[in-house]
Amino acid sequence: MDRLKSVFISAWMSILMVGAARSGWLLYKDPSLTAWYWVLLGMLAPLLFFAWVFGANVARTQTATKVIFGITILALIATVLSTGASPEALAWVLVVGVIGTALYEWWYSSFGGRSTDILRVGQTLPALEFTNADGAAIKTESLNKPMLMIFYRGNWCPLCMAQIKEIAGQYRELAEKGVEIMLISPQSQSHTVSLAQRFEAPMSFLVDQDNAMAKRLGIAAENGLPSGLQVLGYDSDTVMPTVIMTNAAGKILFADLTDNYRVRPEPEVFLQVFAQAGI
Repeated sequence: MDRLKSVFISAWMSILMVGAARSGWLLYKDPSLTAWYWVLLGMLAPLLFFAWVFGANVARTQTATKVIFGITILALIATVLSTGASPEALAWVLVVGVIGTALYEWWYSSFGGRSTDILRVGQTLPALEFTNADGAAIKTESLNKPMLMIFYRGNWCPLCMAQIKEIAGQYRELAEKGVEIMLISPQSQSHTVSLAQRFEAPMSFLVDQDNAMAKRLGIAAENGLPSGLQVLGYDSDTVMPTVIMTNAAGKILFADLTDNYRVRPEPEVFLQVFAQAGI
């Protein structure tokens, strides 16, 4: 199923671009083809959504995608009502615009339910081992600090990058509490080093080699990488976005196992959880 999702997201974005180009070309040749203006809207709405996500440092998009779905429905209705709407125009806006957006909203974005006893609040976090940007091993049981652990999918995920930027903005407040901020991904050492260099806040950017710790925690996402990004040096397997917070003894204070990669905890939640734990 994850492999199908991997192919879907890459193929859908490509087909949206083809549909937008097709609409634009037909309107250039004959501006009187009213239905194709609506087809163009049905193609551009999702494309502009992705442009916004990649360009605006957005960590949460659960409302925006429903707006986009509404726009594609509007485009479909207007296409149907347009004089002389061709079957091709209807197919583009229905299949690629409406159905494509619906699949993205209610199928692709969902992990289908997540639960793991190992990350229950009150449990002790298992001993975990990662590699830092210098290649040294980092073992959680030897830190003896409160921890905020963010498992993110990789540099290719704009929502993950936006979440990390939010955490960087909170760094001073968290550091004053003695919190160790750990940003963890299965991506390569070179990609992790590249990301670490973007932020002045001295957070720990760590590599989960072969996704071993994510698999142990039950949060790995097999074939979670959008198809085609392998050429940029990313592995096909990634991790489901996850937040784990512990006290200095390793007791889990908070665990967010979001069922939708576009839904992340608000940054103030982290400070509140530590404050409630007396940290």
